Amino acid sequence: MELGLYTFAETTPDASGQGVTPPPTRMRELVEEAELAEQVGLDVFGVGEHHRPDFIVSSPAVVLGAIASRTSRIRLTSAVTVLSSDDPVRVFQDFATLDLLSSGRAEIMAGRGSFIE
Repeated sequence: MELGLYTFAETTPDASGQGVTPPPTRMRELVEEAELAEQVGLDVFGVGEHHRPDFIVSSPAVVLGAIASRTSRIRLTSAVTVLSSDDPVRVFQDFATLDLLSSGRAEIMAGRGSFIE
């Protein structure tokens, strides 16, 4: 059995409860979450793709590249990559590069997603 986590990296209420965590802070927290996931022995860490202001990751491969530089064992995956809104060849190239950076730990999960509004 394998265990892992995935996140859509939503912006969250700040400590005061008055606003949201600033995107640079949230991105730093996201990388730290992946480091912690590896430290506690999880097998996979996934980052989802969204194109809305309340989520900070629109390019999972870029974020996973940053995580790859701070981890060594945990597998890294998109959760999910939306092929209908991107060039599939470019997605392949981005994840092939991530796979090289991470020493073979990259995976891709392709799918679709939408909000009804």
